[in-house]
Amino acid sequence: MTNTLTIRCKNNGSRISVPFGNSLYDVYELTGLHMEFGPIAAMVNNKVQGMNYRFYNNKDVEFLSLESPAGMYTYTRTLFFVLVKAVEDLYPTSRLIIGDPVSRGFYCELHTGAAVTPGMVDSIKRRMREIIQADMPIHRIQCPIEEAISMFQHKGMTSKVQLLESQSNLYTYYYKLDQTVDYFYGCLLTRTGLLHLFDLMPFYDGLLLRIPMRENPSVLEPLTPQNKMLDVMREHRHWQNILGIRTVGEFNQMVLKGEGTQLINVSEALQDKKLSNIADEIAARKAKLVLIAGPSSSGKTTTAKRLAILLMACGLRPHTLSTDDYFVNRVDTPRDENGEYDFECIGAVDTKFLGEQMSALVQGKEVELPRFDFPSGKRVFEGRKLRIGDEDIIVMEGLHALNPLISEMVPDDKKYRIYVSALTTIQLDDHNHIPTQDVRLLRRILRDYKYRGYSARDTIRRLPSVTAGEEKWIMPFQELADATFNSALLYELGVIRAQVMPILEQVAERDPEYAEASRLRRFLRYFRIVPEEQVPPTSLLREFAGGSSFKY
Repeated sequence: MTNTLTIRCKNNGSRISVPFGNSLYDVYELTGLHMEFGPIAAMVNNKVQGMNYRFYNNKDVEFLSLESPAGMYTYTRTLFFVLVKAVEDLYPTSRLIIGDPVSRGFYCELHTGAAVTPGMVDSIKRRMREIIQADMPIHRIQCPIEEAISMFQHKGMTSKVQLLESQSNLYTYYYKLDQTVDYFYGCLLTRTGLLHLFDLMPFYDGLLLRIPMRENPSVLEPLTPQNKMLDVMREHRHWQNILGIRTVGEFNQMVLKGEGTQLINVSEALQDKKLSNIADEIAARKAKLVLIAGPSSSGKTTTAKRLAILLMACGLRPHTLSTDDYFVNRVDTPRDENGEYDFECIGAVDTKFLGEQMSALVQGKEVELPRFDFPSGKRVFEGRKLRIGDEDIIVMEGLHALNPLISEMVPDDKKYRIYVSALTTIQLDDHNHIPTQDVRLLRRILRDYKYRGYSARDTIRRLPSVTAGEEKWIMPFQELADATFNSALLYELGVIRAQVMPILEQVAERDPEYAEASRLRRFLRYFRIVPEEQVPPTSLLREFAGGSSFKY
């Protein structure tokens, strides 16, 4: 048996001979690479690994900087761990909940029995800086799962105990920083001194942990007001506390008790109530144009259809339209930097024509509505005419529906704007949030595979361009909404798991998209399966899982 291994470095195409058992750090030193903000982690055979990973076989390696999504996840998780330790050092009997991404940072709750004060936040931030300056090592320790459960029980970390107890693994791992231990979903940095930038500030009744910009890691993400988004998240947190299901461990316990059907019914009822309240407000305002926008796979279409039914119950006659039918002809569609058609940009929509038609309709004039023929890439007119009266209302949904260019010709008192997003508020445990983008990506993978003929590999490959388009053209207008509707369902990942796992398994290890597919598979395994048959046909989830009573 040879004591030398061959590592292929994808960053520069080099082949490197290294001794058996060398770490990623050892290999990086031999590559001659220089990363200003890295290496943070690495892809080893298209799977993300921490820099303490050691080689015992020939492998392909791609080193990742902070400017990569996986690198930023690794950096952020390490910041979480330092925050956990700082809070444990200063307030050992408190409970810290690292929650949702909001305002370009992470909203955290700190329960100490007293209100969070600016002085407390300054003390925690100061302690975090001391931990970082001490350049403490972070150890990854593997052990039998029952040992980890016993350790977390002893420390009173109930959410981690519940998460691990619901898993079938024989072994697991945890991280140790000085005397602080924790479990994180994914790899961490190997030393605290590698954290070069962060901030911690008072935020509402809690804290906001700020992180570097991925595009320019030398500066912090700019603070972005998202008051309405935070209000919706806190509303859902309140519902979850009532239900006693804030974490995946609690979710799994409910499913194992046979209470999955109750969870579905309550989740659906909460959404119905929220939409019903929105319909009542629209009717009271006497709006004539309802605009529904949101990122890809947020559930805009089903939201529009369900809202239309509720508006009928308010005595109105809704007409549902889509901004997709106002696309410019494909030959006129703008292209992105790669020369591909950019359907995410506002230039893909004929905003002038759309605005003129909406203005005419609100004024009581008759218009002939277009239909965009996707196979030919052209807008067609087929004699479908519309004029609205006193009891009529237009419900327009689409990616760009909240962009002011869409409806600037319509008076504000005639409009009602709704922003739809899948704001996942259930967490893996107190220190591991579930990215909102993950839920939407899983929905999209399922929908694209079932109805559009795309593989998981195709959908994952397009993710960066889709995300960039959303950040540029959709997210900036979310705070213009009169109402924000959370389309995430507490139970949906338990249903999605059974359908999407076989699709993800089709992504081959040699594919660049394997890392993301592997991560999503590992993430879904945390959830107990909820039978799809229990989901009602009017559920928003049916838009992606199939079996809806609505026509799309």
